[in-house]
Amino acid sequence: MTSIAAHQPVPFRPQAAAVQIVASWLIAFGVFLSGFVISEPAPYEMLMVVQVALWFLLGLKISRAVAPLLALLLTFNVGGMLSLTVLRDIVTDQVLYVAVSIFLAITAVFYAAIIEDRHQRLKLIFQAWVAAAVITGMLGILGYFHAFPGAEIFTRYDRAMGAFQDPNVFGPFLVAPTLYLMYGLLTGRLVDAPLRIIGILIIAFAVFLSFSRAAWGLFLFSALALVFIMLLKERTNAFRLKILMLSLAAVAMIVLALVIALQFEKVRDLFLARTQLVQDYDGGHLGRFARHRLGFEMAMERPFGIGPMMFSKIFPEDEHNIWLKSLMTYGWLGFVSYVTMILLTFWMGFRYLLRDRPWQPYLMMSWIVLVGHMLIGNVIDTDHWRHFYLVLGIVWGCGALEWRHQRQIRQDAA
Repeated sequence: MTSIAAHQPVPFRPQAAAVQIVASWLIAFGVFLSGFVISEPAPYEMLMVVQVALWFLLGLKISRAVAPLLALLLTFNVGGMLSLTVLRDIVTDQVLYVAVSIFLAITAVFYAAIIEDRHQRLKLIFQAWVAAAVITGMLGILGYFHAFPGAEIFTRYDRAMGAFQDPNVFGPFLVAPTLYLMYGLLTGRLVDAPLRIIGILIIAFAVFLSFSRAAWGLFLFSALALVFIMLLKERTNAFRLKILMLSLAAVAMIVLALVIALQFEKVRDLFLARTQLVQDYDGGHLGRFARHRLGFEMAMERPFGIGPMMFSKIFPEDEHNIWLKSLMTYGWLGFVSYVTMILLTFWMGFRYLLRDRPWQPYLMMSWIVLVGHMLIGNVIDTDHWRHFYLVLGIVWGCGALEWRHQRQIRQDAA
């Protein structure tokens, strides 16, 4: 495996090329496994631990462009380790929580580094993500309708969750693959459109059956943002007309599928219940929003936080807010690091969003999903979502590619 610092052309070596291909497919397989986390530790963790260790042992390096991400994530997790010191009795689950945070941070840096090493891996990553989304989405749909004995394992509280442990994670996981299929539909060949449309319909229906309001909002925001940005980037009237017509057709099909789904009484009743703006657990004494206010007040007196998994022992439920989660579990140090990382990632993606590069579509899709997660993070905890760290790594990897590209231009001009 080549170092990401190497820029000079090297002679073609068949064995080295074969290793690169196998390594890239192994990365894609890891991404595929991220869609199947029905129990922990999941196969994803076991594969990624080995894979990350091997890559770095065999020469993968962290460039100056990726180093800030590593520094911010390390600081964030130092805050998590410091939060353990405020606990009187530390249990294994709390130590494991911090360990998982560190592991996920390493995966984000790993994804950034391997993408900078070879941007062609982005296509494989998204294709693997789509495959995982379609399969786990189908499991969620089949589970919701009890299509076979034992299918209820893929549901929770009468909500589809696929091969996940929570519908609120299952739904958002499906959004980035949807954007990839939509982008292919809007820019690809007409002959490939039917398969992409089928994939979009399966995933969209699975998102709907998750009955996650955060996932619904993320899906709608991301789809609209993708079309808007593509209209900004593509300035020919013919292409804009194509985008408009295909977008309208996709909306019509999704609406038709939704109308058909609502004919089922079970679906209709849960849909009407979930579309209420404020649920019973949102308002009232110690509801979601009251807990947010009390939690932020508590954070002013606890600079090291209150420790992992402690919030739900003080209040009826968890934080359901990523900013509050950062304060409670990682303290002020973790909170400042997290906010800095998110803002820096947002700005970097926005700055490079419309530049004509081979990796631009992947940066665009990942940046949109990242912004969507920033928004839903106000009402849900995204801390240990594996796909969020993948998105983070993709944005930073594309940023590192742009940094390297600009440096090469300056060197050529010197």
